[in-house]
Amino acid sequence: MLNEKATVARHEDIGSGYRYLALSSPLVSSQARPGQFVHVKVPGLEDSALRRPFSIFDADGDMLTLLYKKVGRGTAALNLVKEGDTVEVLGSLGRGFPAACSGTALLVGGGYGIAPLHFLAKRLPGRKIVFAGGRTESDILAADRFAALGVETRFATNDGSLGEKGFVTLPLDAEIERLKAAHEPFELFTCGPDGLLKAVADRALAAGVPGWISMDRHMICGVGACYACVQKTVRGNSRCCIEGPVFPAEELVWE
Repeated sequence: MLNEKATVARHEDIGSGYRYLALSSPLVSSQARPGQFVHVKVPGLEDSALRRPFSIFDADGDMLTLLYKKVGRGTAALNLVKEGDTVEVLGSLGRGFPAACSGTALLVGGGYGIAPLHFLAKRLPGRKIVFAGGRTESDILAADRFAALGVETRFATNDGSLGEKGFVTLPLDAEIERLKAAHEPFELFTCGPDGLLKAVADRALAAGVPGWISMDRHMICGVGACYACVQKTVRGNSRCCIEGPVFPAEELVWE
């Protein structure tokens, strides 16, 4: 774990309140693994002791990229940083996704839960299919970035504006059935809202395949001290910032 003063290389508005923040952060970037996160000390919030957690969208060479949405005081302040500004980054933190997959990797994301799945799709060897869901087309993020990776993508939106109309579990279920009928191995990887996480975990358990679930919890300290990001598991209460945020599906207890 490193605390690095990173320089803002790019800060790109991609619409609907979402932005890419690319940081020159060679030390943290070199250690980053898919599914991990960083804690950012946001300029303009020096009066606050709390950093903000962000999933790692990409780590390539010296460059660390985050995908975020302006939703509160912290991200509103982050929205104001410009190229050349300095941002303090603590990372990389937490337990990420496994580095290998047996068979086809099915990556399932909802909204900006897609962020860590981009990094995973880039690093994970073998065949990968990304399933991205949202309320409307504007909620489907990074489609061009996945296309640039050459990764298969399937989309679903509640209003039918992109891909299938309905939940992202519709194209996911179709692919699961196809793989099962062909006796092809697969694993499930997901990040997004709790409803989606539980749905994917349930499918992994029902199919008897590994499921890797990235829990979205407010990780205030990022280092396991505050116990604000506790998730109930078969081992008891686990801290998402230390024992997670990625958990095997069979370890999670849903309430």
